[in-house]
Amino acid sequence: MNFTLRQLRAFCMVAEHASFSRAGDELNLSQPAVSRTVRELEQALELRLLDRTTREVALTSTGARLLPKLRRALAELDEVLDETRKEGEQGLGSVHVASSPTLSASLMPAIVAACRERYPQLGLSLHDQVQRLNVAAVRGGEVDFGLVVEPEDCEDLEQETVLTDDFWLVCPADHRLAARERVAWRQLDGEALVLLDGSSGSRPLIDRLLREHGLDCPVAQQMGHSHSVFRMVAAGIGVSVSPGLAMPLPEGCGLTARPLVPRAGRRIVLIRRRKRTLSPAAERVWCLVLEMRKLLETLAPAA
Repeated sequence: MNFTLRQLRAFCMVAEHASFSRAGDELNLSQPAVSRTVRELEQALELRLLDRTTREVALTSTGARLLPKLRRALAELDEVLDETRKEGEQGLGSVHVASSPTLSASLMPAIVAACRERYPQLGLSLHDQVQRLNVAAVRGGEVDFGLVVEPEDCEDLEQETVLTDDFWLVCPADHRLAARERVAWRQLDGEALVLLDGSSGSRPLIDRLLREHGLDCPVAQQMGHSHSVFRMVAAGIGVSVSPGLAMPLPEGCGLTARPLVPRAGRRIVLIRRRKRTLSPAAERVWCLVLEMRKLLETLAPAA
């Protein structure tokens, strides 16, 4: 059967008013258009639903049985569509966002608070995990979008830059480089490093920068979290190249941070699947994060 919602509504309206012309007034259609629309429905069903005379329009027995069921179905459909429209207008629904531990600790609290204030009826769930899992979750549709370090392979992902996060040298306060206001990359040559491991989105960028500056820096330890990196540096295992958003340094740890020059950093981006439409609620949160860019930039230490 091939019938349309317009045909079903036209039939109900004619049955309610027992008139094609009055139904046309309600539907903003001409009387011939309403008559033709109902006739097309009858042809699709291969059933007569209305008996027509020059004086009246009356339901057939089939039409009378169909009408109450059709009214209930259309009412349910209208309710579903109205609820969907309200979700879009009022920011209702659930949104799932992937973010790495460093970004979850530094940027996401402000984002979650702003979302709660603007869209109190929206549920925002944060997936706090490493970069590799975040990118996979976005690609697999497990989350609506992610806030991540710019991924290396992202042709299938749409992205928007939120901010640039500079890299800093973290070293003991009594280290030879700690007295400098800024530290040149070349001055790291020969230093043992404690770095975030390969699960971090920052590590490929740090490795590339070390190569570009021609540095020979043995990696003494690789850790999964910045807090662990800082503890290793405090224990004298080596110095670290760390993103600014990983700070502040632990209180009383005896460490200091110095900006590295020439300035280099990592792009923090929003990612979503390319050519896939976000839900209205997710689209609102995505746009909210972009609106907050200037505020979020203040959360990253300035070199």
